[in-house]
Parts: sequence; structure tokens; C-alpha cells
Amino acid sequence: MFDSISDRFGGIFTKLRSKGRLSEDDVDSVLREVRLALLEADVNVAVAKTFLARVKARALGAEVTKSLTPGQQVIKIVHEELVTTLGAAAVPLNRAVAPPQIILITGLQGSGKTTSAAKLAALLKKQQKRPLLVAADLQRPAAIDQLETLGRQIGVPVYSDRKAKPTRLVKAAIKQARTDSHNVVIIDTAGRLQIDKELMDELAAVRKVADPDETLLVVDAMTGQEAVNVAQGFLERTDLTGIVLTKLDGDARGGAAISAREVTGRPIKFVGTGEKISDLEVFHPERMASRILGMGDVLTLIEKAEEAYDQEQAEKTMQKLRDASFTLDDFLDQFQQLRKMGPLNQLISMLPGAGAALGDVQVDEKDLGRVEAIIRSMTPSERTDPKTISGSRKRRIATGSGTRPQDVNKVLKQFSETQKMMRSLSEGKSPIPGLSIPGMRATKPKKKKKR
Repeated sequence: MFDSISDRFGGIFTKLRSKGRLSEDDVDSVLREVRLALLEADVNVAVAKTFLARVKARALGAEVTKSLTPGQQVIKIVHEELVTTLGAAAVPLNRAVAPPQIILITGLQGSGKTTSAAKLAALLKKQQKRPLLVAADLQRPAAIDQLETLGRQIGVPVYSDRKAKPTRLVKAAIKQARTDSHNVVIIDTAGRLQIDKELMDELAAVRKVADPDETLLVVDAMTGQEAVNVAQGFLERTDLTGIVLTKLDGDARGGAAISAREVTGRPIKFVGTGEKISDLEVFHPERMASRILGMGDVLTLIEKAEEAYDQEQAEKTMQKLRDASFTLDDFLDQFQQLRKMGPLNQLISMLPGAGAALGDVQVDEKDLGRVEAIIRSMTPSERTDPKTISGSRKRRIATGSGTRPQDVNKVLKQFSETQKMMRSLSEGKSPIPGLSIPGMRATKPKKKKKR
């Protein structure tokens, strides 16, 4: 979503870094470009104006004019002010005075409301909570079916009653949650237009009965500036406590993410980053600002790695590398764990400077599937010892995987290079010449060769 604005900021920052000193005209020129970048990204005009005023006031102050690296200081200011615009810090869910914690999910029909309710339940379940989902969208029977299907998928019970009125249903669900010791109740309400008085009255009645600790508005980030207008419309008619931005993995311009917090005064609490049930993240303004400005998001990348990789399995893999017994089965296992972290293009975007270094490199998920098909078309002995794979065997593997012999060659070469790289890492060396890796030590000191 932020590719376009990240590229614009990358160009602006490159010019800034090349300047030894910055005059007021230089600052004005930079801010004009920043303004264009923000407006092209569909950022709210008032938000862009306020943001630029704050940046200009600081950019013309002593912290820049007396700095040895004024360009870097301006970049730092832009980053800090963008963090402020996005909300300064992550805001946790409001705690309940007494269990269960009640979360009311609302939004327009088609915004991803029902899916977000299930994603939130899955996220809270990971945190050792015991959620109960409530199917209170009685306007659309398919929404009840969808929530029940998602509930079974994540192992979270769903309370539903297709014949009851929403208020009676919610009241009964909360009572059931207390009986069954559920400490979180997530209520999926009917999708509605903020101008629909009847449905907004129904929402108000449900809210009165539920007395929620959180009222979260689910907003489709793909709708751009309209997403902010929707949030304002709901805010005028109900007491929202937070926003969930969905479809942040889309190709829209990202203005909603930048504008929503400042326009509504309500924090963005979660963002949907994909279609999988696990693709819901806590919103961290500082990390999002770094991603927008092309500075990467290493902390989120580390968190994804910790979730995807099993520590015990990782230690076994490292031991295999030391023993030179790393096979194609292990390669496939590592490959699958990497794919669990999410789309590789998304992971690459989290690396600092990756955009500038890799340009428009795209990772085709179909290519990744072909690698897996090729390895699975090999016999167990071939995976253990790839050196036994002759030309005829390559042709057989290619036929079995629906690929070409040259594709098989490419996978075998990748495996060989991965073996070398990971062996270097296990010995405390960097695969990149001249780059040391802090905190890593060689497992065995190398003996000097006698001359």
C-alpha cells in the first residue's frame, strides 16, 4: 500500500542527505515535495497542512541549523512528526472492570468486519485468553455462517440465534460467556451505512445492552479518504474507542492510515495485513512511520520470525549444519517456515533500505510453489544426497513437478548456496565479504594451513 509514497520519500531524502547546509529555501522546497507526496497518497488536506506546519517549525529551528548533518536532522523530524500523526504509541485494548471484556465490532458492510472479529479472537486466543464470538449480524444470514466457519477454523465457540433480536441475543451471549468462563466476548454487529438511522439506532441499542469496554470501527483502507469520512460519520453517532484498518496489503495509496488518527481523535488499534486468519497486527505508529518512509520495520519482522520458527527445530537445524548433514528435507522445512511469516514481498519491505537496494524486485509466490513441488518430486535418498541426481533423474523430477530440468538445476544450486551461507553463519562468519556479525562466534577455530 505504501510503495508509492515510500518511493517519493526515498527520493526526497536522497536529495536532503546530499546537502551540507540547508537554507530556508531548501526547507521550503523539501516541504513542497513532501506535501505533494502526502496529497498523492490521499492524505486528508487538513492533516497534511498541520503535519507540514509542525515539520517546518522544527526544521527552521536550532536543532537543524546548528546540526552537523542538517539533512539527517530533517529526516528525523519528518519521522517523529509522522509518528505523532499516526498516534505516538500503540494503544492496548481497554481492560474490563470485571470479566468478561466486551468488544463491539462495527463498520460498513464489506469492510472486513466479520473476518476482523475472527482474526481478533485468534490473536487474543494466542495471548491465552478465552474468547467467545457472538454472531449479532442478523441482517445478513451469510455473516452468521461465515463467523461459525471461522470460529471452527480457529477453535473459538460462536454464540448465535437466528430468530432472536440483536439486543436479546447479545444479552444472552454475555450471560453464557460468564457461565462458561469466557473472559472475552467479541460481538460482530450488522454492517450499516453511517447515514442509515434505523440501523444506527439498532447499534445504539446493542451498545446499551452490551456496555462494551471497546467499540472498534472496522474501516477498509482501500477506500482512501472515504474511510476517514466513514469513521467521522460513525463517531458522530456512537462512542468509538478505536479503529481497525483492513486490507493494508492492498494497492491503494495509504492516505487513510495516515489521516484516521488525527481526523477522528481515536487510535488505530489493529491493522489487517492479509487474508489469512493470522494477518492481524497490533498497530505500532513508530513501526508504521518507518515503513512509510522506507526505513523498514525490523521489530515486526523479528516478531513474525519468532512466531513462525520453532526454537528447538532451529537448534537441530544448526547442529545439522555443523555436522554437514543439512539435507533438502531440512531446506524444504526452512522454506515452509519462511513462507509462514507471510508474503515474501511484504517481508522484504520490512528490511531497512530494501526498496532502494532491490528496486522493483518482485517475488512470485508461484515460483515458491514450484520449488516445493520439485523437492517433493525427489526420492528420500535424493533429498539426503543431491549429488546422486543425474541428468535422467533431473528429467524425471521435472516431469513429476511439472517443471523443466533447468528449474531443477536452479533449485539444486540454491540449496548448495544456502548450505554454504548457513555453514558460514554457524561458524560466526558473514556470507557477505567484509561484514562481521556481532555476537556470533565460530563453533570451532580454524587451523592455519602449513605452508
